[in-house]
Amino acid sequence: MTRALVLGGGGVAGIAWQTGLLHGLSESGVDVLGADRFIGTSAGSTVAAQITNGTALAELFQRQVDPALQSPEIPADVDAETIAEMFGAAVSGATNAEDARRRIGELALAARTVPEADRLKVIEARLPVHEWPAAALHIVAVDAATGGDRVFTAESGVSLVDAVAASCAVPGTWPPVTIDGRRYIDGGVRSMENADLAAGCDRVLVLRVTEVPGSTDLDDQAAALRRDGAAVLVVAPDAAAAEAIGPNLLDPTVREAAARAGFDQAARAVAEVTAVWG
Repeated sequence: MTRALVLGGGGVAGIAWQTGLLHGLSESGVDVLGADRFIGTSAGSTVAAQITNGTALAELFQRQVDPALQSPEIPADVDAETIAEMFGAAVSGATNAEDARRRIGELALAARTVPEADRLKVIEARLPVHEWPAAALHIVAVDAATGGDRVFTAESGVSLVDAVAASCAVPGTWPPVTIDGRRYIDGGVRSMENADLAAGCDRVLVLRVTEVPGSTDLDDQAAALRRDGAAVLVVAPDAAAAEAIGPNLLDPTVREAAARAGFDQAARAVAEVTAVWG
């Protein structure tokens, strides 16, 4: 019986909520770290890299709720609603999904952002360990020039910091990340969760931080996994957690509240998670 843990995009607030939820589930006896495959997109790539590298969930939780331990973040100049509007304008007239991603890549390449080196320092500070783990970790990004997707693993020959930074490179907000002469942007441009990469696993737990209006990609991916015989559970912030997270997923000031809300939500979700995860 193989299990996949899918961690979706959702900014610094999403990192905090997912960390709190996973810590709470672990405290309730759910072996979330026993997955056979970890799939991380954007915020989820950060969490996936953190939890697979030997740092205890309790410590990762403290790094979210204790202001003295929180990693430094660069304040974002735009919020999630503005980003969605930018994406909508960019993809207008796209002929297919890859063309839409390419158009978003053009937006990202043209945007004025902080220097790439400054952003890499943020990602370095987020990750307690900078080496790829032994666990099967998959990190999703998108080629800004072509719109093609790229799934980084330990076998890719790319540093973990660069892979996570690429997956977290929100177009129009953070700079595309240069890897082997290519520029990469946020894996959420392909899909906020990329749950289809869990194909072949028997049990799939998906943490969905936010739902893109009008998007059905996760529903379609989950349906395909179920048709192949997998048990799939999608956990999203409940009402209390959504209130703690607030409207701006890129706001670092909500990290403590979001992490604590995730931890509390775990107690309410543990029975449902256990039924699927085992």
